[in-house]
Parts: sequence; C-alpha cells; structure tokens
Amino acid sequence: MNPLHAKKSRFLVCVAVCMFIYTFIYLKVSLYNESNDQKFRVKRAECGFYPDELCSALFVGKPAAFKIGNFCQKSYQPKALSCIQTSCSCSMVLETLHFITSPLSEEEGNFSLAYIITIHKELEMFVRLLRAIYMPQNIYCIHIDEKSPRGYKTAVQNIVNCFENIFISSKREHVVYAGFSRLQADINCMRDLINSKVQWNYVINLCGQDYPLKTNKEIIQYIKSKWNGKNITPGIVQPLHVKHRTEISYREYVHSGVPYVYPAKTRKAQPPHNLTIYFGSAYYILTKGFVEFTLSDARAKALLEWSRDTYSPDEHYWVTLNRLPDAPGATPNAGWEGDLRAIKWKDQEGISHKGCKGHYVRDICIYGLGDLQWIIESPHLFANKFEAAREPLALECLERRLRLRALRQAQVPVQQRWRLQQHSHFNLQL
Repeated sequence: MNPLHAKKSRFLVCVAVCMFIYTFIYLKVSLYNESNDQKFRVKRAECGFYPDELCSALFVGKPAAFKIGNFCQKSYQPKALSCIQTSCSCSMVLETLHFITSPLSEEEGNFSLAYIITIHKELEMFVRLLRAIYMPQNIYCIHIDEKSPRGYKTAVQNIVNCFENIFISSKREHVVYAGFSRLQADINCMRDLINSKVQWNYVINLCGQDYPLKTNKEIIQYIKSKWNGKNITPGIVQPLHVKHRTEISYREYVHSGVPYVYPAKTRKAQPPHNLTIYFGSAYYILTKGFVEFTLSDARAKALLEWSRDTYSPDEHYWVTLNRLPDAPGATPNAGWEGDLRAIKWKDQEGISHKGCKGHYVRDICIYGLGDLQWIIESPHLFANKFEAAREPLALECLERRLRLRALRQAQVPVQQRWRLQQHSHFNLQL
C-alpha cells in the first residue's frame, strides 16, 4: 500500500474513534450529571445510544435520563412490529418477532403453565406481551372482546394460527367494564383449557395491558416455593365500603354506544349455600384441580349464577371459592398475600408509591419512564398497565431487560433469533 494512503487510512480511523469516544462521554455526562433545566439540552445523537445507556440510567432513576427519554419518545415515531399488520409466513413470524421455541430448562419443560389473556385493543401491546410469556410447553387461550374491530380479530388470528399451543376462545363475550361478561370470558377459556390435551399445572389470567416482570422460570419457582399445590387469590372478607356491590342488583346499560353497569333499585337475595363473600383481586393463579372444581361444584355454579347482576363479580368470585376449606388447593386463612400485580392506584399515592409518572386511567397508573425504577424493584410477577403506543420506550426497556435475563438463565443453547434486535427504532444515524 502507498505510505501516503496508509497514513490517510490510519488518520480517518483515528478521527472516527475519537468522535465515537467524544459522543459516548457526552452521553455519560448527560445521563449521570444532574443539570438544571436552563443548562440541559438534548442532542439528537443521544437517542442513538438507547437502549444500552438510556435504559440503564432510567432503571436507576437518573433525572437527566427521563428528559432524554421523553425527547426521544416524543420526537420519533417508532415503527410497528413486523408481521402484525401484514400477512407473513409462520417461519417469518417466529423469526422476526423473536419467539422462544424450545424450553429453556428441564424444570420449565416439566411444568406447564396455562394462560388466559383477555384483549380488545392495542395489537402491538398484545404481541409484545405474548412473546414475553410464550414458551412452547405452555398453553394460551386468547379471549377477544366480541365488539373488537374485525381487522383486529383477523390480525390476532393470523398470529395465533402459527402456534399449536395458542388458540382463540371458542365462545366470546361482549365485555363490559365491571360487568359479569368479564368473569364469563375467563370461564369460557377455562372450559377450553380443561378440554385441551396439554397437561398444565396452573392457570394465570392476564389482560392485554399487563406485562411480566419475572421470567417463566422465576414464575414457576415462585409458585413452587411459596404456593406449591395452592391457589393464589389475594383478598379479605368483604369490607363494608364494597358491600353495595353484592347487596343490590346491577344492570348493563348503553349510552352513546358505550356499555356500562349501573345499580338498579332491586335488593339481592343472600348468597347461596350461606357463603361468606370475600373481596379481592380479579387476578389469580389457580391449580388445574381448582379450575375443575369451579366448573363442576354445585356451590360454584350457584355462586356464579347469583353473581350475574353484581358489580365486578371477578373481584369476589375466585377469592370466595378459594376460601372454602374443601376446595382443591384452597387457602382459607389467606389475606392479601400473593405478589401477582404491581399496580399504582391513585388513592395509594404517598402510601405504597410516590405517584404516577405517566397518567391515570380509572385511577390506575399507565406507566411512564419515571415509573421504571419502582417497577423493577417490585417483587410482583406482573405489572399493570402499559400503553405501547403512548409510552413505547418504557415498555421496550422492560422487554429487553426481561429477555436478557431469560436467556442468561437458559440451560440449553440459545438461538440467535431468540435475541431481540440489537438496534431499536429509537436509534438514529450519528
């Protein structure tokens, strides 16, 4: 090579390396030195270091990281995930969406979980949730709200068709918030799961705005270590302030095309079989034996019928049955134990959390970037609620963190396609 050309090449390499080091140091200083608003200026290039630097800084609560993160979120529209709005071959779905296609350990392969996922909107959020919890040894029942748009149903069906262990509920409900239809949707899926060939151990219910905080292996180990053979239905004897939910009759109404439940003037009869009504979470982890019990026991059937005109019956049905001493896997003396959901309720500000950094919907926090540190420090298995369209960076940081941990725990060779893409749509050309 000509000596002049060699010197020129070395000079260009040196310049490129110096530019990279300068930009890297600049971002580190921006993220880790807390500057005031007057001095703070976000540079376009800083978004290019997401996710490695930015997510890490968000997880430890660096104030500058929130400013950079919000700038990146608001300034750039992320691309949709591949193969969710357009038809792809199943091999493309598995590869481009990075589904894990083998059990990651012998322990996981020998312990199958069933999932019930109720959805009605946000297709991309559903796909991100599904691939986060998907394992080939598990089984998944998807309940799509019957009033969801046809295009949404078709897109979900196209994804589901690529998996033998994922199916759409055979009976679908027009789900009304706080209505009986929400409980019925879970029961419809339970009937399908009981009739499936997969020998699952526990069933977990999710909604489309949940996201896991633990890996499949960690969820199994949590169940085995603390609840082996027992159901998890957090709740207590029905407090006075919620007794109205089951003491008077509630009816479904429609106003301007929006269905809702509203109290009628009719007073309800006492609970059947002299049952003590409990109040608790609509979320649960139930043994297969308990599910079979709820579908066949006379008390369970009577309570289900009695609950048709109550307010939010899924918040008393499962916990009430699980307190029966003779129910399979029952926990008669349990209270609010069971770390199922990390939720920021508005009325818990200053008590269990320091406020919502995103925004509230029906007094539940839709998480923002400033909530990430609180979320990952939570002991819960799942968190609720997320909006992929409005807070995409918050979800992607959690997504990458979870997948990295799952692959690190793997006791089998890790396939390259299981790894999430190295470059995010927040990256920019420097």
